[in-house]
Amino acid sequence: MAQTLQDLKARVAVVTGASAGIGEAIARELVSHGCPVVLNARRRERLEALRRELGDEDVAIAPGDCADAAVIEAMLNTARDTFGATGRPAPARDADLVVINAGRGLGGTAITSDESQWDDMIRTNILAASRMIRAAGKRMLAMQPESAIGHDPEKHAWLKSPRDIVILGSVVGRHVSPFSSFYSSTKAAIQTLAEGTRRELGPKGIRVTLIEPAFVTSEFQSVAGYSQAWYQSMVEKFGPMLMPQDIARLVAFVVSQPAHVHLSDALIRPTRQEYP
Repeated sequence: MAQTLQDLKARVAVVTGASAGIGEAIARELVSHGCPVVLNARRRERLEALRRELGDEDVAIAPGDCADAAVIEAMLNTARDTFGATGRPAPARDADLVVINAGRGLGGTAITSDESQWDDMIRTNILAASRMIRAAGKRMLAMQPESAIGHDPEKHAWLKSPRDIVILGSVVGRHVSPFSSFYSSTKAAIQTLAEGTRRELGPKGIRVTLIEPAFVTSEFQSVAGYSQAWYQSMVEKFGPMLMPQDIARLVAFVVSQPAHVHLSDALIRPTRQEYP
């Protein structure tokens, strides 16, 4: 019998780095499928504007530094308290779809990059993701006791309630970039962290997915310090580039799979980008 994709209307999501680019596109995509979302980013005014546009019934915000443990707790508590009771029997009240998207880039190598930016990039790309994985994973485990895991769909409710942690990595975490190898090292760490967590949580019915985009046109390039002229040369070489909406559609597809199906790694490039 053909399997159908899961209905996202029954889910509760949290998306970090949601004020622009890929995170904003993912938020829009999930809401378009009826999934309520808690948005996080440092720029409160952008989150508030997005909430006004998409509607209070589907969007709540928890602004702040995503590496701060108190902000992480605020995100997850907001998801539980705002959306968790809607049509959901206890104890499955916490977010069951967490997208760890917040991150930043940096041009250069260990020799040439701006060392004054290293701490912030490591904090955002590695520590924030690690803390979010821990906090979200613990809550999902509490909703998904190990004794409930099994293969018999007649006996195990977990097959009706997917749980997802989606982590945004980068193609350069797998294929080291010659022009941003220090940034690449942080995304290589995320690749390892995602796979290790998948092996830990997958047997307990929780999917951990790594999405590794290549060039995506967004404000990421300017924040990372790449010159407009350099990026335009990449567009001429590899374009058309990916857009944030392309990544958002992929995320929605991954988390819409039946609970026993896991697309655990997805590397997505512009068609003409051969490397990295």
